[in-house]
Amino acid sequence: MAKHVVTLIPGDGIGPEITTAMRRVVDATGVDIEWEIADAGEHVMAEYGTPLPEHVIEACRRNKVAIKGPVTTPVGTGFRSVNVALRKELDLYVNLRPAFSIPGTGARYEDVDIVIVRENTEDLYAGIEFEEGAPETAELIRFCAEKGVGTIRPDSGISLKPISITGSERIVRYAFEYALANGRKKVTAVHKANILKYSDGLYLDVARKVAAEYEGRVEFEDRIVDMTCMGLVLYPEQFDVVVLPNLYGDIVSDLAAGLIGGLGMAPGANIGAECAVFEPVHGSAPKYAGKDMANPTAEILTAVLMLKHLGEFDAAEKILAGVKTVLAEGVSVTYDIKRTNTGSTDGAVGTQAYADAIIATF
Repeated sequence: MAKHVVTLIPGDGIGPEITTAMRRVVDATGVDIEWEIADAGEHVMAEYGTPLPEHVIEACRRNKVAIKGPVTTPVGTGFRSVNVALRKELDLYVNLRPAFSIPGTGARYEDVDIVIVRENTEDLYAGIEFEEGAPETAELIRFCAEKGVGTIRPDSGISLKPISITGSERIVRYAFEYALANGRKKVTAVHKANILKYSDGLYLDVARKVAAEYEGRVEFEDRIVDMTCMGLVLYPEQFDVVVLPNLYGDIVSDLAAGLIGGLGMAPGANIGAECAVFEPVHGSAPKYAGKDMANPTAEILTAVLMLKHLGEFDAAEKILAGVKTVLAEGVSVTYDIKRTNTGSTDGAVGTQAYADAIIATF
């Protein structure tokens, strides 16, 4: 059995608890993983002056694979986000967010099986912004007026939305290759090209060109983002692999999580050509920190994605089956699941006891 060295970033809030549960579950499968702990987040600010010390980034580069808990972004420091910074530093251009129904979660739908493929490096999240009242903002407003491209109110803040051929091609190609590798039938490219003709329009044009290379192997369609949101709520079974620019992907992936029971059920992965960082979609929930209450399902399902990435398919399937069994039984589940299903938290178990129940299925 191959040995893997994985960077583990416990994170803030409930992060240390849910990553402990995840690690115990993964270790119980017998897979050979050496965990290298690297601390990042609000709690390391005093020591390093940043929530993302350089040694954390280097550990991710060195080991090629990392898994993390949620990290709190300090307010008012000028630091945008640990997650965004990691994606940029490591060029993790794919944000992979599967959304699939599991019986026992109390979700509103029972037949959801969607994979969101979100572009992770450009669009409005590129962070190219001009502050209201700044001289360079006034200069940009004058430039737009002089070129006749549009009038911007002088008291505006401005964010740029760069979408490139390079970024669009590699994310759409990833979506098609993922579909082929995982027996998926259709890729839907989501956009607002009817309005944003030079950014989303470029993205759609690239998507169509890439799709042509897969004709006869994977079905392709494109949809406007607002119609996509309505379609996901009305007919989620129509969707398979959905590929989107950054902002739409962020919003639509949360919508998809809502179809399967919420962010507590939503795993995620950030994947680049060299490295991959796996993280659940939800936040750090500081008010529940240290209470052994948090639901670690999303973190554990994120580990399933990581194990598949490492080629440890048997361990991944063992964990997924265990999660499904425990949730379907509805006995050893955390307070949020118990409350959704019964209207009461009576009989709910803690974070670690939930992990114990999964391990007991192995």
